[in-house]
Amino acid sequence: MTYTVIDIVIIFVAMIAAFVIGSKLLKSTEISMALAGVVAVIFSTIHGWTTEPVKVIVEGLFTNMDLAMTFIFATLFVNIYSMSGSMTAITRSLVSHVNNKWLLMACMAVLMLIPGAITGAGSVSVFVLGAMVYSIIRFMGVSEKKATAFVFVFAIMSAACPPINLWTMLMTAQANMPYVGFELLLLIPIVIAGAFAIIYFGWGAKRASKEEILATLPEVNKKMGGFGGLIRILLPMLALVLMFVLTLVIPFQMPVLGLPLMFVICTVVAMLCNPNKASVKDYAKVVNDTMEQVFPLVATVLSVGIMQNAMAASGVKGLIGTAFVLLPFIWIYILILVVAPFAQGCMSYGSAIVIGTPLIFMFNTAGMNTTVVCAAMSLIFPIGDCLPPSRIVGRLTIETTGYQGSYMSFLKQIFLPCLVLGLLALLMLIKPAWFVFLT
Repeated sequence: MTYTVIDIVIIFVAMIAAFVIGSKLLKSTEISMALAGVVAVIFSTIHGWTTEPVKVIVEGLFTNMDLAMTFIFATLFVNIYSMSGSMTAITRSLVSHVNNKWLLMACMAVLMLIPGAITGAGSVSVFVLGAMVYSIIRFMGVSEKKATAFVFVFAIMSAACPPINLWTMLMTAQANMPYVGFELLLLIPIVIAGAFAIIYFGWGAKRASKEEILATLPEVNKKMGGFGGLIRILLPMLALVLMFVLTLVIPFQMPVLGLPLMFVICTVVAMLCNPNKASVKDYAKVVNDTMEQVFPLVATVLSVGIMQNAMAASGVKGLIGTAFVLLPFIWIYILILVVAPFAQGCMSYGSAIVIGTPLIFMFNTAGMNTTVVCAAMSLIFPIGDCLPPSRIVGRLTIETTGYQGSYMSFLKQIFLPCLVLGLLALLMLIKPAWFVFLT
């Protein structure tokens, strides 16, 4: 049997219909994506393109298992680390010693970047620090709408921030590229866009008193103070940084641990540094809460895997990628800031596979630096985490901050900072040679 464009278009339309109907009836983006994949497999089997439909679905389920494991153990580490009071101690110290509004907002932005940067998921930043950062930003005199937007913007930037950028990891894996040289390419645009966002959200706001802010923050164990407390706070993070550095500096002498095991080791270090008396039952509760917390993310990456494999087996993946790649360069540049975010909203991390990877091959054929191109795409995709149908980070931010306004008013508030980030990425895409020195 041979593929025809008409057949593939029919399968694609059937997938869209299955996704829309599933979203309406089941109220679950994750199940709807898996359902769309199953529909594609069924159609492929009917056409004779797939002879082992169950194998396609099962293999797809395990395609992104490594990412799911990274999600789980990275989030567990962040939660155990927060349980010790380290995050609260850092926040209280910053509020106590930093009196300048702009500097404190910058510190809150950096704190928001940390959880997502080490897990690859902006939602983790919202889970761990969203409510606390929101309350502090509100005490800076920032409106409810802008404070909510602040949490979202830095949450999506944290997902794009090195060292863990899942879009980059997925694209490099598909394109057989090494996951190296992305640190500055991702970090510098985030710093520029983040500085703009801080000024944009904080302009005209007037800070509340230090005492008023501290009164709203939880108290921390006295052992978290002084030099001993500093060691307790820094040691888990230093363990993670040390393992990353050793992997880069002495790759042949350093055992291949893998990200999930690295986070397990850091979790053990965080438990040893915890000054609070915690029983096995307490830690078991943290593990249980972590699984509930990351379940939507894990379900998303697993269902995306099913859809990816089904789209590859049915030819839909090739159709979408080819249709976009065959456009003239000027149209790709014009459409990318719309197509890529909406693809992220529809397919989550699968957008990197369906759109990102074909673009990498196309730009490579044109003689452009694919490392810069991959980094640029990885800065554009996270913007779509506020767009339907998934709206993963957007809906989570609104729930965490208790924002009462309309979702459209929220989108309007985040538009300009997201546009700045997107335009920086677009410049990298148009002129990758200008940024090669950062690789």
